[in-house]
Amino acid sequence: MNKTNCIPAERRFTIMQFNERFPDDDACLDWLMEKRYPGGIATCSYCRVERKHHRIASKKAYACDYCGTYISPMAGTIFEKSSTSLRLWFYAMYLMASTRCGVSAKQVQRETGVTYKTAWRMFKQIRSMLKDDETGLGGPDSHGVEMDETYFGGVRRGVKGKPGAGDKKKTAIVGIVERQGRIRAMTAHDTKSATLLGMVKTHILPDTTVFTDEYQPYDGISHMKNGYTHKRIKHSEKIYVIGDIHTNSIEGFWSLLKGGIRGVYHSVGKSYLQSYLDEYTFRYNRRNVNKPMFTCFLEQVIEKAE
Repeated sequence: MNKTNCIPAERRFTIMQFNERFPDDDACLDWLMEKRYPGGIATCSYCRVERKHHRIASKKAYACDYCGTYISPMAGTIFEKSSTSLRLWFYAMYLMASTRCGVSAKQVQRETGVTYKTAWRMFKQIRSMLKDDETGLGGPDSHGVEMDETYFGGVRRGVKGKPGAGDKKKTAIVGIVERQGRIRAMTAHDTKSATLLGMVKTHILPDTTVFTDEYQPYDGISHMKNGYTHKRIKHSEKIYVIGDIHTNSIEGFWSLLKGGIRGVYHSVGKSYLQSYLDEYTFRYNRRNVNKPMFTCFLEQVIEKAE
């Protein structure tokens, strides 16, 4: 089955809709202006008061209707100072948002005619704005959070019973997911106790039930001062679910992440891995939002504008 067909109708944004809504650079610029400055009302940098601004046909800017001072809706966004067509930026975001696992820069190169270097740079900039806020996960009224670690890169198995552990060719990734809620995934230098417990304290709210496997560095969770309840499942004994004790949610995310990256991007360097994690967690955290993912991407442009 085509994965696109699994997307509810209210979350689809077809290519016909895209072409109708954003036929050219002017349409994209007008959308950006309206979202940042509704009705064209913005504070004029010269008048120091809110004024109506009108489009300047020969420029990617709008002028104060009193003094003529320019304002650009692209200022402070990922589009600022870019020589690439604004519509191509929008189309690149559309392509990224139209599948569960994203698309490669090579595909954008083929579909738009830009160089691979330009396509890769655009994707890097788009991913830079997909990082979610870092408010605490869980809490006493939540269904609890699951925490787990995995490793990415290379093929050699690790040591001490954890595939990848101790392998310098692999990058450690730590994930924390609210059951029926949000997720956070982060690269880590290691998965030692100090590192993992530090992440618990930083990212998990007090009085939360934390579900993990039997990995020894998690031992200290129940002794922390934030009132955590720690429940564990023994994967080493081939036990994966006991009542509500499991880590199936985070394991499912790992499967989606690794399958997507290997299937679409094939490999990712350590220095860029976090930006790919941000893209996948951004999608995951909006899996139940009843609007197109492309709309979520566009809204993030406004959210992250300086």
